[in-house]
Amino acid sequence: MSKDTIVIREIQPEDNEQIEQVIRNCFHEFKIPLEGTAYSDKETPKMFESYQNSNDVYYVIDNSGAILGGGGVKPLVDFETDICEIQKMYFSPKVRGKGYGKLMFETCLQAAKKLGYKQCYLESAPQLKAAIHIYESYGFKHLKEALGSTGHYSCGVWMIKDL
Repeated sequence: MSKDTIVIREIQPEDNEQIEQVIRNCFHEFKIPLEGTAYSDKETPKMFESYQNSNDVYYVIDNSGAILGGGGVKPLVDFETDICEIQKMYFSPKVRGKGYGKLMFETCLQAAKKLGYKQCYLESAPQLKAAIHIYESYGFKHLKEALGSTGHYSCGVWMIKDL
């Protein structure tokens, strides 16, 4: 896998099946609950279609047609309109530890600013320690409870950052 063939780009319809598999595999690998998480979201099998509004975007990591990860920005459901949520950020083991997670995270934060959001919220599972460490290093602060109506009642980590 050569770095020159890896790009971060906006999702396309043909990416749906591969990104769904990457997302679902992470839940099994890290033993994250399947219910009350992105695993059981109705949009997970149709990620392209789920990110087609003017105030959201989803990116994938593409290695010559192989989708190895992704992450997106959407308005936080049932909450203030100037707060977005970084969501469905999952990566194949093939790209973990190589800086692509940070690059995707930075891409999402830049997109959130460009879309005009004032704060960025995220939810995670305690099992994803490396991801939580990255969020903290970017200035995300822990919250005592969830914001909005994400439906992810099995996520036990809630964080927010001013943009």
